[in-house]
Amino acid sequence: MPKSTPTQNNGVVKSAAANSLPPHQRDQVFPEQHLVLPQAEFSFRRIGEQQPAVVLLHGIGSGAGSWWACAQQLAEHAQVIAWNAPGYAGSTPLKQARPMATDYARHLHTLVQALNLSPFVLVGHSLGALIAAAYSSLFASNLKGLLLFSPAVGYGAADKLARSQEVRQGRLNNLKNLGIQGMAEALPKRLVHGTVPEHHDEVVYNATRITPKGYRQAVELLCQDDINRYQVLSQTRVYCGEYDIVTTPEQSAAYAQHQNLPFQLVKNAGHACYVEQPQQVAEFISERLK
Repeated sequence: MPKSTPTQNNGVVKSAAANSLPPHQRDQVFPEQHLVLPQAEFSFRRIGEQQPAVVLLHGIGSGAGSWWACAQQLAEHAQVIAWNAPGYAGSTPLKQARPMATDYARHLHTLVQALNLSPFVLVGHSLGALIAAAYSSLFASNLKGLLLFSPAVGYGAADKLARSQEVRQGRLNNLKNLGIQGMAEALPKRLVHGTVPEHHDEVVYNATRITPKGYRQAVELLCQDDINRYQVLSQTRVYCGEYDIVTTPEQSAAYAQHQNLPFQLVKNAGHACYVEQPQQVAEFISERLK
């Protein structure tokens, strides 16, 4: 039988004061759990008890805790699971040194089966959207809906080889020269559009929980894979922060058009759209729960 850390305070906190709590106190509301299976150890956060379930996938510079405010909005109507990707927080890294999105997707499927979540709504942000697309291509029958926010399209296409090498070298150099802490402190200026201090703190706090091995694997995924390799659900929705400078609205809209999918902006938000506009993003997700 899998071993799981007991849930603490799995209720819904709606007070305005809770939304201004520092990240380490928010952990008490959106608690981290650990599931030890023969394949690996999984770290994730969970809140809410209603069905269907919603599974949230973070990007390359983030973690499960970054979904806190959005998850709280959703928890009245769904069981919300936010995973820490392999090599992030307490999750075991993948075995592959250079994994593809399908490797992450199969790893996610192991967790989904262990938690008995099917059918569920899958939500991916940035690199998490690439993983979510791969999951949809492999396990579409398990999904009730698929939402991709600011999808990272990847650099694995043949015409992006030179750019792939540049991105890989640049990110690995940053890891070597700045370390996890230094990279985390530099992230808000790229990921956050507004000036709300709590949003900046949220980005930094979650990025500091990345491990070097997990980050290197995620860099390889970003640089060698391509989201357009994966067939997604026909009812998939694509979104992007209005002021996203990482995966721009133009890039996200082009991907949506290529896949013949609806596209919509998250107003007044940068790349970390669900951190800056958790209620708006939660409303988009809630539409797929009906």
